[in-house]
Amino acid sequence: MSKQRLIIIGNGMVGHHLVEQLIACGAPRDYAITVFGEERHIAYDRVHLSEYFSGRDADSLALASADDYAAHGIDLRLHDTVTAIDRDANEVVTESDRHPYDRLVLATGSYPFVPPIPGNDREKCLVYRTLDDLDAIREAAEDATTGVVVGGGLLGLEAANALRGLNLDTAVVEFAPRLMPMQVDAEGGALLREKIEALGVQVLTDRATQRIEAGETSFHRMVFQDDKMLETDLIVFSAGIRPRDQLARDCALEIGERGGVVIDDRCLTSDPAILAVGEVALWNQSIFGLVAPGYQMAKVAAATLTEGDATFTGADMSTKLKLLGVDVGAIGDAHGDRTPGARTFRYLDELKQEYRKLVVSSDGKKLLGAMLVGDNATYDTLMQYYANGLALPDDPASLILPSSEGAPTLGPDALPDTATLCSCHNVTKGDVCATLDAGALDLASVKDETRASTGCGGCAALLKSVVDHELAARGVEVDQSICEHFAHTRQELYSLVRVEGIKTFSELLEKHGTTAGHGLGSSSAPKLGCDICKPAVASILAACFNEPITDAAHVPLQDTNDTFMANMQKNGTYSVVPRIPGGEITPEKLIVLGEVGKKYGLYTKITGGQRVDLFGAQLHQLPDIWGELIEAGFETGHAYGKATRTVKSCVGSTWCRYGVQDSVGMAIRLEERYKGLRSPHKLKFAVSGCTRECAEAQSKDVGVIATEHGWNLYVCGNGGMRPRHAELFATDLDDEQLIRTIDRFLMFYIRTADRLQRTSVWRENLEGGLDYLKDVVLDDSLGLGDELEAQMQHVIDTYECEWANTLSNPEKLKRFRTFVNDSRPDPDIIATEERGQLRPA
Repeated sequence: MSKQRLIIIGNGMVGHHLVEQLIACGAPRDYAITVFGEERHIAYDRVHLSEYFSGRDADSLALASADDYAAHGIDLRLHDTVTAIDRDANEVVTESDRHPYDRLVLATGSYPFVPPIPGNDREKCLVYRTLDDLDAIREAAEDATTGVVVGGGLLGLEAANALRGLNLDTAVVEFAPRLMPMQVDAEGGALLREKIEALGVQVLTDRATQRIEAGETSFHRMVFQDDKMLETDLIVFSAGIRPRDQLARDCALEIGERGGVVIDDRCLTSDPAILAVGEVALWNQSIFGLVAPGYQMAKVAAATLTEGDATFTGADMSTKLKLLGVDVGAIGDAHGDRTPGARTFRYLDELKQEYRKLVVSSDGKKLLGAMLVGDNATYDTLMQYYANGLALPDDPASLILPSSEGAPTLGPDALPDTATLCSCHNVTKGDVCATLDAGALDLASVKDETRASTGCGGCAALLKSVVDHELAARGVEVDQSICEHFAHTRQELYSLVRVEGIKTFSELLEKHGTTAGHGLGSSSAPKLGCDICKPAVASILAACFNEPITDAAHVPLQDTNDTFMANMQKNGTYSVVPRIPGGEITPEKLIVLGEVGKKYGLYTKITGGQRVDLFGAQLHQLPDIWGELIEAGFETGHAYGKATRTVKSCVGSTWCRYGVQDSVGMAIRLEERYKGLRSPHKLKFAVSGCTRECAEAQSKDVGVIATEHGWNLYVCGNGGMRPRHAELFATDLDDEQLIRTIDRFLMFYIRTADRLQRTSVWRENLEGGLDYLKDVVLDDSLGLGDELEAQMQHVIDTYECEWANTLSNPEKLKRFRTFVNDSRPDPDIIATEERGQLRPA
């Protein structure tokens, strides 16, 4: 009865974080805490809300459980809306009762702004904010083919990604002249638009919607200011947010001119008994629409309620985003319009679609802001220069130009203790160091203690590098174990397997595994491994001995794609990619692919690697499809494995008047040689018949370009999320020199790379860089040349098509059925027709 009564209105991310901070401060000893949340779901991760459409559910997004609240004596009342605050009686009013309080916190957040457009209340005009909103969008999309998002900002593009994920033809309508006008300038906006339109999303800027009415061919017709029209089945408004301050207005708390509950540096409102945090709070005439400032307010509010001395002094609104797969970053004064005398540097690569901009002080010494579109690789480094006022290098442009040997680096040792590593939880390098000094010995302990990298996760790589560096500086050996089941790196496991001739996972685990982790507390406990070590060991065993991955000892180690030797798609079906070496195929084989696709109702697409991909096969159909392909002379293309995928080629000297070598012949030779080679990451090759580079060899793990005197070899390039240009490794090689060099290069990579490490990242981490790699491979500085070549030859000599191996074994075929006790196909797989082919409904 002696406890004060504390009520928190709102159970979003910030409201939940406040509860966590109160628990950390010991507040439940002094307060009887009640939390009201109007949603039926407990606090969930809105940062990753769009993942709700790609498989995650409310439970997986939840930040806690009701039991967690109850364990600390906190009364959580979900789906219970507060309708009024009676400040005279110190009570909050709900639909069913009145609840007294001594202290009150408003964490009501914001609501989506819906422009006052006539017709905005029509059916299938929705908003994108909560899980219930997303459920409504999903339901409305069931009988829709098109969707429009009104708003081209951060939330608008997230909503567009959601509609695209529901297989709707999607358009974005933005009032401003460019997308994300708060984050990017004209050049960045143009590039962002180009990248998003390339994904199939229509972008309409400078569009003011005048009214929404019934359409002729679709449910809605949007009429714009120039009388142009757009018809669509579904409209989602995501045109910004407004603070949910109605409760505060009704009880006469001080409100800002444009909304928001006015707070001071301690998060107190005009009523000292009431605090406000998050997007409902107005501090210094500013509303902060990101989660990190809300978390900082929550920490200050907890201190205020427990007589601490923390204050809120504002927050940086820098952001690092990935929208529809496109990187966008904005730091500080990204537009360069807030600081007199600011100078800018710009870098634009229209071919790679990358735009980077620096805003620096008039003397070029301090970074004031930055803008990134298409590649956020430099964001963390630039953020540290900005946040900590670090002196820029003599040539600031080097920070945004393509990487070179002379490019400046900013390692963990260069960061001051005040450097913010995690903006979500306001964790500095000093906080991390203090945690390590207090006894933390690994990254997991630092995360548990500081909460760093548990918000958006964008600081994970930086946090790890700082922790590893600081542990090493304290004389602590940094644990590089592959997982809790092996106290070894992947490289060490490879050596153990190779030296001791270990051929099964169980033998390796028995001889060199640990019983720690996953509740395996005693030596008698079962040693099952995990999703990290099992596929890694499977890859090592395949690279060393090349036994069929479908053998009984190896099948349990594979992930889904390798288990069924096909790529699982979003609706539970599989895609099949037969090998077409060098992209060369006879008309007869093309006809077979067409006949198979037609017979089994498969969606057919040409891949970027010059192969034919057949989508939509159900599990029980795979053996039949393989059988027909093998009979026609095809074999597996290993599109499902971390293995050699494709060798792309141009037509070379055989047909092209510019070609100087037979690029097709060499591409086929390379693909036939290295097919089936398992590696830490997928491998892609290309062979161009001249320097015009039609096969794009300089973006591949292994790229070969013909010269008049032989072949130039390029290595360690890749496309993907972080494209990297390959580096020239050797020139004017003859055929045999080329093969021998590639043998050594690939086997040395397989021997020394980390799990899931691409050749480009492996090369960047090699001590001594490219020169060291040349010494090992070309000059045989380690005396490994003959051994590497012999190991490669063993893989080549033992190659066997995995599809054919499975078809010849009745026991292996038993795995290929949807139901163990029924031969029927999966009744939940439903397709619809689009552009003359089937796609998932």
